[in-house]
Amino acid sequence: MRTVALTALAPLAWGSTYAVTTELLPADRPLLTATLRALPAGLVLLAVTRRLPSGSWWWRSAVLGTLNIGVFFALLFVAAYRLPGGVAAVLGAIQPLLAAGLAVPLLGERFRRRALLAGTVGVFGVALVVLRATARLDAIGVLAGLAGAGAMAAGTVLTKRWGRPEGVGPLALTGWQLTAGGLLLLPVAALVEGAPPALSGTNLLGYGYLAVANTALAYWVWFRGIGRLPATSVAFLGLLSPVSAAVIGWAALGQSLNAVQLLGMALALGSTLLGQRSAGRPTTTVVATSGSTSTGPTATTSTASAPAAPTAATPAAPTATAVPAAPVPALALAAIREGEARGADLPQGGGPVEPVGRVAR
Repeated sequence: MRTVALTALAPLAWGSTYAVTTELLPADRPLLTATLRALPAGLVLLAVTRRLPSGSWWWRSAVLGTLNIGVFFALLFVAAYRLPGGVAAVLGAIQPLLAAGLAVPLLGERFRRRALLAGTVGVFGVALVVLRATARLDAIGVLAGLAGAGAMAAGTVLTKRWGRPEGVGPLALTGWQLTAGGLLLLPVAALVEGAPPALSGTNLLGYGYLAVANTALAYWVWFRGIGRLPATSVAFLGLLSPVSAAVIGWAALGQSLNAVQLLGMALALGSTLLGQRSAGRPTTTVVATSGSTSTGPTATTSTASAPAAPTAATPAAPTATAVPAAPVPALALAAIREGEARGADLPQGGGPVEPVGRVAR
């Protein structure tokens, strides 16, 4: 549950995007906002981790960055500008159902009826939170919203399937994807929106928040969670984003919350919890040794091996060693670099280190 709670911080942070965009950023610049949210954050993470992709990970990073960042950000803003925010949020809420469906052929996960129930209840709960009676539909906006949810679902499942290469931690993987997605968005923003306007100090503050807390740190936590949890479990946490947006709107912007919205929040939260149970136990992933590969969802890594035949001279070798955890202070740069150099997640204080790493595929 500790990993689930930490991963949930990402969609909770994403819920602040609407308030920051409307209050601190220039209007009518969605592609500029998407680009400045992704590219600077990706470049900073590349500088921090000092790791670049190699081999097949050049194209894999490009694919994941396109799905999770470039295409998703662009379609998200298209839907937001052509649809009422409530309609766009409801379309995005189908992502857990799409991820659960894609996880069947790509990861070999079972599609459980409980996941279908949780996903349906989640969409209904989000609708109660954000939809209004005056909501209008636009065909292009609806298609963009559905395609954006599909891109993020596919990116989540492929991130789980491909893992990350040996010796590379989630922070470096996040930097690769943000940079790839930002480079995709940069020429599109320039062609569609032209030169950026003069930015005020308030604008720079908003962009800085989006790039650092809302994107670099949030996506690091998100991809870390994908490495430790079932893909469907992570996707269901995305339902927390519209709930967070509604609470922030009420607390910071003076927006109202009525009984129907509170009921919708309760349903969305219940759906998120049910989605964790429907996804099964958290999965343990292991970094493969150099040169080993895996090509299908049936490839697994065992946590125990058959006992070796005991001999008088040579005792059976243990199959795993326990590494004590050390408390982690605030995200110190040196600690992050050290963790990335080992290709492992930063340990969490108060308990043993969880097995981490990914099968290189």
